[in-house]
Amino acid sequence: MDNTISIISKNEGERLAVAGGNYRIIISGEQTNGNYAVIEMIVPPGGGPPPHAHPDTQEMFHVLEGELEFKTEAGKQAVAQDGFINIPFGGAVHCFKNTSKNYARLLCTVVPAGLENLFHEIGTPVKAGEFLPVPELTEKRKEFLKKMDQKYGQRTYAPDYLG
Repeated sequence: MDNTISIISKNEGERLAVAGGNYRIIISGEQTNGNYAVIEMIVPPGGGPPPHAHPDTQEMFHVLEGELEFKTEAGKQAVAQDGFINIPFGGAVHCFKNTSKNYARLLCTVVPAGLENLFHEIGTPVKAGEFLPVPELTEKRKEFLKKMDQKYGQRTYAPDYLG
């Protein structure tokens, strides 16, 4: 295993349009021997993923800027700057939405790595500050997303699943 220290500048990393946001893969599983990945997520007002669960992935979010409404099966809660969310292994259903008028910026760490590969497959390359609309949910897109869920051990729920 390579024990070289990685220093990544704010301009490095692949940027992808995912769920209406601009996601930057800061460090991928390819660089960490599959142990973890770190993704910066910039979420515009109204943006955020649908309810989903991934039993074999622990996911942690640190809110760097802005505020989100975070939903789980236990309810919803506002999480503001410097708040932290831990989703343990086991498949708890969760989602978040930026309900504010400002952009939110999150640092997402996943253990083990792999979720960043899902983002590569469902996302579209973008530049810093570029936000694309969420792709239309055609039958072809639904089928593609279902295949991606199966490939990456994830389950996506209807947008209103958590109320």
